[in-house]
Amino acid sequence: MQIKCFPVATDEEMQRCFDIRRDVFVNEQQVPETLEIDGKDPAARHFGVRTGEDIIATCRVRLMGSAAKIERVAVLQAYRNKGVGRVLMKYLLQELGRGGDIQLFKLSSQAQAVPFYEKLGFKTRGGEYMDAGIPHYDMVLEK
Repeated sequence: MQIKCFPVATDEEMQRCFDIRRDVFVNEQQVPETLEIDGKDPAARHFGVRTGEDIIATCRVRLMGSAAKIERVAVLQAYRNKGVGRVLMKYLLQELGRGGDIQLFKLSSQAQAVPFYEKLGFKTRGGEYMDAGIPHYDMVLEK
């Protein structure tokens, strides 16, 4: 499977990314849509992963000074456990780290995904907490 990561550039791509997030977070994980659509998307950079013409994964990144907060990482169910999330995260770390302005990457990981992020070099900070009824950990990667 050939996949390509890219910055979201069109309204059509953005809508597809919102659809993926709705599928993963609202439909699969039962996160209330009012929590998923939190009003922070206009201030964020959005990224996608496509295979052929199909967008199969997405995330958003909010820049906060010398830190980048990676959020809403979502991979369609049919493409999970195939390395798509790993490729997306490595792309983000490379793209955002280019130029040296970003010194810290932050994210809030669902507890079940902590090992995935640890393999990428992220470390947990603090204890478990609940977000949208799902256990989470804050994680960081310092450059």
